[in-house]
Amino acid sequence: MAKRSTQQFSVTLPNDMARMVKSKVASGEYASESEVIRDGLRTLQARDRALEKWLRIDVAAAYDEAKADPSSLLGAARVRDHLAKLHKRTAKGR
Repeated sequence: MAKRSTQQFSVTLPNDMARMVKSKVASGEYASESEVIRDGLRTLQARDRALEKWLRIDVAAAYDEAKADPSSLLGAARVRDHLAKLHKRTAKGR
């Protein structure tokens, strides 16, 4: 007996999400509600992979750099000053 490559789930969605799924199918963008959900889950997987990659590469590198040279870090007072100046510049542009 061959093993199934899919599983059936019963999913409850808020009305607005259910309408969106039905609308995607009605527009012809997707052939079925299942395709809409699968595409959403693939997008979620891609986002999770991108986040994991960012954490492993960029955040870990920044942490290693800061650990190797703590003097390169800004103190809380300097961060507050920088943010206040940035806020002033932004507020003037409005």
